[in-house]
Amino acid sequence: QVHLEESGGGSVQAGGSLTLSCAVSVYTASNRCMAWFRQASWMGREGIALIDSHYFASYRDAVKGRFTIARDSAKNTLVLQMNNLTPEDHAMYYCASTQPGSGCCWAPSGYTIWGKGTQVTVSS
Repeated sequence: QVHLEESGGGSVQAGGSLTLSCAVSVYTASNRCMAWFRQASWMGREGIALIDSHYFASYRDAVKGRFTIARDSAKNTLVLQMNNLTPEDHAMYYCASTQPGSGCCWAPSGYTIWGKGTQVTVSS
């Protein structure tokens, strides 16, 4: 069973940067899509960045050009580099994984393994 644990959240001012990491207990790069989701208190969980087993990345428009997702198989880590943060980025951030063989998608229901989340707070 794969376990995910996020770290790196914190408080920053608008315009600042944070790097989130997701430690993967058992890393099988093949056939798994990995993704970052976020959830603000007033909205549902939304996917913001995903990366497939071929290291192809996709981003939501809201974070495109500011966030970068990367996976490091040697270190069993998924990373989200976040630059130029705004108050709209204030949320709990989660990493997630599909089951082997499942393709990438933006819907949370497509991911069966989740971390507990890490809080990102952005002040104006």
